[in-house]
Amino acid sequence: MKVVLNPDNEVVQRIREGLAKKDGYCPCKLGKLEENKCMCQEFKDQIADENFEGFCHCRLYLKIK
Repeated sequence: MKVVLNPDNEVVQRIREGLAKKDGYCPCKLGKLEENKCMCQEFKDQIADENFEGFCHCRLYLKIK
């Protein structure tokens, strides 16, 4: 299992700009809740699932089996 940044540099740049504007909270989620702080709890849960392979919600990170 490996977690890497999205290979699309334009997506990474856009998401990082959004993270900076929202003080590190996922730009794709509405609430500034602790579970929405990047790396969000949703993706941490997905990482824990050995069968999951794919992007986080905002597509910044990619989990590869």
